[in-house]
Amino acid sequence: MKTYKIAVLPGDGTGPEVVGEGMKVLTAAESKFGFRTQRADYDLGGERYLKTGEILPESVLEELKGFNAIYLGAIGDPRVKPGILEKGILLRLRFMLDQYINLRPVVLYDKRFCPLVDKSEEDVDFVVVRENTEGLYCGTGGFSKKGTIDEVAVQESVNTYKGVERCVRYAFEYAKKRNKRKQLTLCGKTNVLTFAFDLWERVFYKVAKEYPDIKTDYAHVDATCMWMVKNPEWFDVIVTDNMFGDIITDLGAIIQGGMGIAAGANINPKGTSMFEPIGGSAPKYTGKNVINPLAAICALSMMLDTLGEEKAAKAVEDAVKKVVREKLESLSAGKMGYSTSEVGDLVVKNL
Repeated sequence: MKTYKIAVLPGDGTGPEVVGEGMKVLTAAESKFGFRTQRADYDLGGERYLKTGEILPESVLEELKGFNAIYLGAIGDPRVKPGILEKGILLRLRFMLDQYINLRPVVLYDKRFCPLVDKSEEDVDFVVVRENTEGLYCGTGGFSKKGTIDEVAVQESVNTYKGVERCVRYAFEYAKKRNKRKQLTLCGKTNVLTFAFDLWERVFYKVAKEYPDIKTDYAHVDATCMWMVKNPEWFDVIVTDNMFGDIITDLGAIIQGGMGIAAGANINPKGTSMFEPIGGSAPKYTGKNVINPLAAICALSMMLDTLGEEKAAKAVEDAVKKVVREKLESLSAGKMGYSTSEVGDLVVKNL
């Protein structure tokens, strides 16, 4: 029986609540599909930072490298200045564990929850592959004359051939494995960002020669946003840089029904990957047992798939789909018709 080491980071706000439901589903999946997990909890987040001043100790980072996967709830505490926890935990984990792919499926499970007129489940089914360790998120830049009327702030987008190539190649492989429309769209801004996306475009079409069965196209990021709303059915797999990927995946979340159903993965194909709901910590709902746990449960499904437990992953996703279609009145917190824990129970029941 296979055993996987899972680091559990419940995090802030409603994170512990949604992670708890994910763990409930994981336990049921283990029993049904014949694998085991060894789990270790880590209290990284706002509470630890406020008590000890620690964000992500070096010793903890080294420990996390020894796990097969990390399951994350949420990071963000209103008592802590924005950016401290996000950069110190989320970005540091992504960078130090070389999780260079951010994978975001945009899938509509029930057309009742799609804000787009006349769009069905068949129309909203695509994946965004976002480069996850370069671009504007590197923190390269600085200030001159800070705090004066002559202040200058510079933030540079760092794009390397290696970083772009491995992301683009992953996207082509994913489009091939996904085996649906076999289409890959490069999302960029070649008419304005003429250095960064010159590199992206050259690499994209160079790698494309190795995948003659994958159709390729290009769209500026503003046009991508427009078509995601008007004709989401045009997309199969989209590949893009860190910043644009961050933006269009939130748009994708709304198209598929909101943050309550949107899951993401930070992937190192040869190392430790991290899986999370893409919504924030939602502190106003903390402790009320009303937050939607399905995004976290969908992230669990992605984790199982990445670990190689494909049957368990599909069973979890199918159970989520059934619960969404047959039970829920809404995907929004407090409006589902069920509590957080009851939704988790429903998923377990339908595995």
